[in-house]
This record gives sequence, C-alpha cells and structure tokens, in this order.
Amino acid sequence: MKGSFVAVAAAMTLAVSVPGFAAAADSNPAHVQAGAYKVEPRHTRVLFAVNHLGFNDYYGEFTETSGTLVLNPKNLAASKLDVTLAVKSVSTTNATLDGELRSADWFDADKFPTIRFVSTKVTRTGPSTADVAGDLTLHGVTRPVVLKAVLGGAGANPMNKVYTVGFHARGKIKRSDFGVKAYVPMIGDEVELIISAAFEKQPG
Repeated sequence: MKGSFVAVAAAMTLAVSVPGFAAAADSNPAHVQAGAYKVEPRHTRVLFAVNHLGFNDYYGEFTETSGTLVLNPKNLAASKLDVTLAVKSVSTTNATLDGELRSADWFDADKFPTIRFVSTKVTRTGPSTADVAGDLTLHGVTRPVVLKAVLGGAGANPMNKVYTVGFHARGKIKRSDFGVKAYVPMIGDEVELIISAAFEKQPG
C-alpha cells in the first residue's frame, strides 16, 4: 500500500513539474491523426456490470485485450475496429467467482477462449462521438451490438513518445442471447459494457 501511494504521489509530482505533461492529450477531434493503430493493453479497460439479486450492480473486467483500429477522422465511416478479449483473463477480485465465470456454466473459457468485436459500421453522432456497430462473438454466438463511443484525446504519450488516441465507450447486451444463462433472472440478464481504450499509432 505504501509503495502504491508513493508511486501515485510521484506521478502527480511529475505531472505538475514537467511542462506540457498534463496537457499531452488534445481533445479536439480535428487534430486526431489518421492511420493504423493497435490496442495499448496496459491502459485499456473492458468492464462489465450485471445486477446481483436485485440488490446492486456487480462489476468485473477482462484484463487481456488486443486488437487493431484503422482510424479515418475525416471519413469516420471508413474506420474499422477489431478487438479481442481473452476469456481466461476475467477478473472480479474474487478468485472463487473468477473460476466459476471461466467454467462451462458461464463463459466456458476452455471451449470459447476469446470474445471478439468486429465493427461493421461507424456513424458520427457529434463532433467527438460515434456509434460503432459491429458483430460481437461471445460463447460461440455472434450477434450485432452497438457501442456508443466518445473521443477522450489524442497526442504523443509523454512517457514513451508514441502517438496515442483514447476513447470511452458503452453498450448493453443480453447474456442469454449468447447462451450464457446461468441464474437468469436472479443474476441480471442485461449486461452493461464499460470500455476505456487506448490505441497506439503504428509506423508507416
């Protein structure tokens, strides 16, 4: 705990003391660079929320993410997204529950080791927002899903100097549509997806 506190304090000090550090990302969509990007997995979070017995929402995440983004800010419809999650990376901070979620009763990680989203259409909805429609493959079933995306910012990462663009996105699915039916309706059928994604621009 002490080490974590020191690390956070050091990062905050760096952000204050290094000129331009805090303003590394530019949120103006007109300044975002077109090109081919890859998921930056260390700072990409894919969370899910499901209602627990009517009492509260319970959260988990997939900690291993990979994928590509072809981004064309001037013609957003030409952009393409292809992202894969490793099912075995599911994490709720509860080891027993994580094992259950990997089992055949839930995600069945041995039989279906990945979750994949491939965009089929990107529609601009505002200066910094877009609807990203695509095919989600989960538990061996593929269904259409729409993610509501918002530009976070873009610019050279001050730590590694790599040009990076970030987005926030949300969506909803019914897990029973994908054959994940354990404890429905006691455990909610509707699942909210909460995504914070960073992508690094590739050379060329």
